[in-house]
Amino acid sequence: MNSTYDAVLLIAFGGPTSSEEIRPFLARVTRGLPIPPQRLEEVAHHYEAVGGKSPLKEITFRQAQALQILLQRKGLSLPVYVGMRNVSPFFVETVKQMAGDGIRKALGFILSPYRTEASWDRYQKNIADARAKLRDNVPEVDYCAVWHDHPFFIQAWVELIQASLAEIPSYRQQTTPLVFTAHSIPVAMADRSPYVEQVQITARLIAERLGCSRWSIAYQSRSGKPTDPWLEPDIKDVIRKLAVERVTEAIVAPIGFVCDHVEVLYDLDIEAKTIARDLGVNLVRANCPNDHPTFIQMIADVITRKLAVT
Repeated sequence: MNSTYDAVLLIAFGGPTSSEEIRPFLARVTRGLPIPPQRLEEVAHHYEAVGGKSPLKEITFRQAQALQILLQRKGLSLPVYVGMRNVSPFFVETVKQMAGDGIRKALGFILSPYRTEASWDRYQKNIADARAKLRDNVPEVDYCAVWHDHPFFIQAWVELIQASLAEIPSYRQQTTPLVFTAHSIPVAMADRSPYVEQVQITARLIAERLGCSRWSIAYQSRSGKPTDPWLEPDIKDVIRKLAVERVTEAIVAPIGFVCDHVEVLYDLDIEAKTIARDLGVNLVRANCPNDHPTFIQMIADVITRKLAVT
């Protein structure tokens, strides 16, 4: 298969890979934001509680390797690079490496399923800034389309949720509530983007494929000033409501996250599960897509479809 592109660029948030990186990472993430130091220390302790690092970087490189192999099987010998906003390889490092490797035009795939100014828009600006900083002989970067409703993305989550349902007795699986979660964002930001609509579409399509009628959407991991309105309901409040309804088991599927990160490993696996356990609710968390074969198949399909119309 011929291609107008020399490479693929996976674009990700990044995460600290050691305890020494935690606080510098948090400082980069929150630069310019009015976040109290005590809040940053609290989040640093979250990382320490899940092993002192995030597996996000490692997983992203596994995704890149799996994607490159799959593309080769499809007849596309495209190297797959990884660039991250908040840890090395930073975007400027990756763009410089690509230029040194002779890459002239790359196809960027943003590893965020839902579009907001904090994700897609900022990522594209970050890449543009990196290219401007290097100036000479830097590769052009185009971008794949959104993929929140891609059949393989939906199928990947169906498979992951079905696997988690195996932890619940078969005679209760049909009546077990399914709660989809995504990262909360400020309401004002949500109003300027298709974020909520895209989350709702993904959740509905997954529920339909599963034949699940008892499902809902919750948001998690909010930050910022307590007085600022953010998307709700919060997952913790949803758990409390389920307990009041005498629900004893529930599945939570973090459809806003494609990799394990602190929002999943701490906010759900520790904080939310502790609340649920104290209220008598068995909260079962579906795995994130990570390098699940169906998810990698989705990325490859988005890329090949883009190439077909280029």
